Amino acid sequence: MDDGDERPMLGRRPFLVGAGAAALAAASSDAHAQQAHKIPIVDTHIHLFDPNRPQGAPYKGPRGSSSNTLGADPVRYAKLARPEGVVGAICVEASNWVEDNLWVLDLIAQHKIMVGFSGNLKVEAPEFGEYLGRYAKNPLFRGIRYNRLVEQINNPEVVSKLGDLARADRVLEVANPRMEMLEAVIRASDAVPTLRIIVNHLPNFQPAAEIEAAYAHTLKELGARPQIYVKLSEVIRQQVVTAYPAPVSNAPIDFHLAPYRPRLDQIYAAFGEDRVLFGSDWPNSDGVAPVDNVFRVVKEYFASKSKLQAEKYFWRNSIAAYKWIKRAPDQPSI
Repeated sequence: MDDGDERPMLGRRPFLVGAGAAALAAASSDAHAQQAHKIPIVDTHIHLFDPNRPQGAPYKGPRGSSSNTLGADPVRYAKLARPEGVVGAICVEASNWVEDNLWVLDLIAQHKIMVGFSGNLKVEAPEFGEYLGRYAKNPLFRGIRYNRLVEQINNPEVVSKLGDLARADRVLEVANPRMEMLEAVIRASDAVPTLRIIVNHLPNFQPAAEIEAAYAHTLKELGARPQIYVKLSEVIRQQVVTAYPAPVSNAPIDFHLAPYRPRLDQIYAAFGEDRVLFGSDWPNSDGVAPVDNVFRVVKEYFASKSKLQAEKYFWRNSIAAYKWIKRAPDQPSI
């Protein structure tokens, strides 16, 4: 045989060994995945609304989804989520109608799968203190989502009211992550160190190459503050690819873990195992992926980690962040 004939023969044994190792690794991953499936899950990010109310709803889910007509309620959510292992959920209010805070609280009181609610209140409004005091009497009210932190972080009255939120032992949630928002979170945390802050959907933020170093530095700053948590939510996204002569923005959505792992690794390393939370973002997630794929990708990611690390992500850390109260026998407690 000449050299050309020898190479395939020499390369065959390493290939078989590699294939065997890969098979063992896959079997081990499957075993971990099966174990992860048995871990109870508390979904810290869903939305609830009824587009068929007489007054309608300002948010009705992603355009073209079934939620536009069916709405999003705890019963419909439970049918989708319980097969995935969900035993509890927290609603994060998308509506900016102040009266919808009470509407959600009344709704979730009837469904024990719902363990909490983050309302939507304008911190800069004069009546914020009144609403906070009123809603905080309800144990299901665990905090607020606030979308104007970047614009209002220099407002001393807003900072003072964030102190009121901390003293009420409620959380502050921020969404639509971008550099300015992350920097505002750091400033808010420094101003009110006892305030628990949850950054929503951070894996979805894809910093441009020119700010990647600044983003990495900001992640370290966030990770150094023990009261800041992050949701590894909105993981699945459109994969924007570069092609000549311009980027293609309508690339297909990838349901595999591989393209998302580097960003997940970066965030997980910055915050650690004690400050990451699971959130499906249902039904907003319907605009990107079926909900079972949302669960599958993060289950696959945590299949390579210990059972305790997976438990922290899927339910333990949510208790530390929200201090929600158990309402059903199948809901875990520490």
